[in-house]
Amino acid sequence: MTAILSIPLVPVRRDAQTAEFFDGTARGEFLLRENIRTGELLAPQTAVANDADYRWTPAGGRGRIISWTTVYGRNADRDVVPQHILAVVELDEGPWWWTRLVTDGTESLTGASVHAEFHKSGEADEHEYVPVFVLD
Repeated sequence: MTAILSIPLVPVRRDAQTAEFFDGTARGEFLLRENIRTGELLAPQTAVANDADYRWTPAGGRGRIISWTTVYGRNADRDVVPQHILAVVELDEGPWWWTRLVTDGTESLTGASVHAEFHKSGEADEHEYVPVFVLD
């Protein structure tokens, strides 16, 4: 399979709000926010009113594609070419995650099963591992 990844990932750095999430990605874990009282799982990027009511919990890192699109750009010869695929993945636990999809992009992808892999977002030590999704 030829992956469409001609545009490198944008280097990502942690801050106080994302530190635990990126600790998880460095370990190869996809973390979700869990409401301690109700057990409701939220996507990692969901803003919460009171951090004390939530904890980070490991998810399976698996899901299915809800929607996707190919992002096009121009190569060195100025030809329009596919550069990468973006997808909305419904995680097995319920939350939706917007992601880069690693695939050749030639088949219909809606409904396809996927799993998370963790790619370093840049070359510097402070650049974090980020989840991208791959077809099963």
